Amino acid sequence: MNLPYTLLPLWLHGLASLLFALIFLQAIRRADWRRFKDKEQLHLLLGSCVLLLLIWSLKAGIKPGLDFHLLGATLFMLMYGWEVAFVALGVVLTASVIGGFVPWQSLAVNALLMGALPVLFTHWVYRLALWFLPHNFFIYVLVNGFLCAGLGLALMTIAASALLLSFGVYGLHIITQSYLLYIPFMMFGEGFLTGMVIASMVLMKPHWLLTFDDRLYIAGK
Repeated sequence: MNLPYTLLPLWLHGLASLLFALIFLQAIRRADWRRFKDKEQLHLLLGSCVLLLLIWSLKAGIKPGLDFHLLGATLFMLMYGWEVAFVALGVVLTASVIGGFVPWQSLAVNALLMGALPVLFTHWVYRLALWFLPHNFFIYVLVNGFLCAGLGLALMTIAASALLLSFGVYGLHIITQSYLLYIPFMMFGEGFLTGMVIASMVLMKPHWLLTFDDRLYIAGK
């Protein structure tokens, strides 16, 4: 996703910048950065950010603002918690700006769509699953991993489409035929990849997942 700043009004970018700054500062304040005194965790975070930057640079699209690429927001939330995930995605997006992939004027709008929206959605679903669903391996992987990743991408895509439609950038026919029509395929790809990575980590590197607890999801099952 890359919404060029020229497609949306200036006041919207200003409002998005304010909201982004508020969430970003709150995330920095609440995050447990002591975890990254462990070199393995720090290298994992930095490596994840570099890999995501490469993934975001590989995208396809027909018209400006109607781009497709894997998101990775759900994976980051499950690995690091929503606070570190949002900061990390903001850093990756800033690197995309420096690399010339995204104009700096639209950083905040894209960060809210690609970062805040799917990350907070995954966080809320994760909390609801803890409260109302059985605690086992399959629930964690299928609901928090596969389902959340797919729905998070769909939510981002629909929100971006609503913005473009609301401000008359594209008509409903163009958005539907060039973008929304492909949501199921992108949802499956995002969900399958995220679910597969999460399952692999649970089995081999569970300590890489901040949101996973062996005692809660596996012990005694």
